[in-house]
Amino acid sequence: MEEQVDQNQINIELSEEIAEGIYSNLAIITHSNAEFIIDFIRMMPGVPKAKVKSRIILTPQHAKRLMTALADNIRKYEDVHGKVKLEEQTAFPMNFGGPTAQA
Repeated sequence: MEEQVDQNQINIELSEEIAEGIYSNLAIITHSNAEFIIDFIRMMPGVPKAKVKSRIILTPQHAKRLMTALADNIRKYEDVHGKVKLEEQTAFPMNFGGPTAQA
């Protein structure tokens, strides 16, 4: 007797290297008419140069889905742990040498 596989199920593989993750404390988001680019950056105190650790490129539709999923997960987190408090933002240069946002 064959097992039926759910057609909506996705088999996702996560390698050990990717599972370790990459720490980022800054994200720069730019966009064109066809894509959103999110650069995840690690800035270290006292170090004048920051490195992009990962770049994710999304279609506008997937960017909006990501935004919706993040908002939903933040709401669930805050329901359990309380509101996330945002500190005052420190000023930093907005021209890291990457592409500038375009409408």
